[in-house]
Amino acid sequence: MIIVTTENLAGHRVVEVKGQVFGVVVRSRGLAGNIMAGLRSLVGGEITEYTQLLEEARRHAIDRMVKNAQLMGGNAVVMMRFDSSEMGQTMSEIVAYGTAVVVERLPA
Repeated sequence: MIIVTTENLAGHRVVEVKGQVFGVVVRSRGLAGNIMAGLRSLVGGEITEYTQLLEEARRHAIDRMVKNAQLMGGNAVVMMRFDSSEMGQTMSEIVAYGTAVVVERLPA
């Protein structure tokens, strides 16, 4: 599956637009992770517990988006974006979304 943040894909032509696709993930850090992150926030710097949580959530959201694009018959996603929000004080929602399309490679 080709995934791009652009409208066009170099060397390819969009032959069919399948429609909007997305993948949603809601994640929460466990109690121990929240305690460690809270302690780290006192001294400043990167809070690696949350960085890892968000990286994993983004990968999982992309995987779900790709599955949805495949179910629609697409072989690429264009204009892919992420959106995120907080739910309460311990949960994060990550959404990967874009347009599922069918592309074919242009002759060289």
